[in-house]
Amino acid sequence: MTGNALQIIDWLFAQDKDKVFEIKEHKEKRSLNANAYAWSLISKIADALRMSKEECYLLMLKRYGQSEIVSVLSEIDVSGYFKYYEPIATATLQGKEFTHYKIFKGSSEYDTREMSILIDGIISEAKEMDIETLPPGEVERIKNMWRTS
Repeated sequence: MTGNALQIIDWLFAQDKDKVFEIKEHKEKRSLNANAYAWSLISKIADALRMSKEECYLLMLKRYGQSEIVSVLSEIDVSGYFKYYEPIATATLQGKEFTHYKIFKGSSEYDTREMSILIDGIISEAKEMDIETLPPGEVERIKNMWRTS
């Protein structure tokens, strides 16, 4: 069920009182067009920089993506836990060494606002390299599609 608070409350009152429900805020999903456009530009940037698309994608995530810092015991191999990450520092706490990692959220997990920021950054990079991008009006049209998709 998706709706505003009053609609959800009305709906809940009509449900079996013994059922358990999970409520979370609805966030607009980005369109596949946004993803396709991002990867199109990433491919062109990767070719220009002579790197793989995956390396370029990680570079764009590092520059324009969403991230958090986590601390993990240094003896733990985090490669099975995080897909996109980089170590940034180490520290010792109560005789145990910890490594601090910056972890990057993959774009498939982005909401509309986060994807918009990533796309804007990728477009900026492409323009700096004289890679053709969509006209601003077309980018705005796609962004409007993200808001309603």
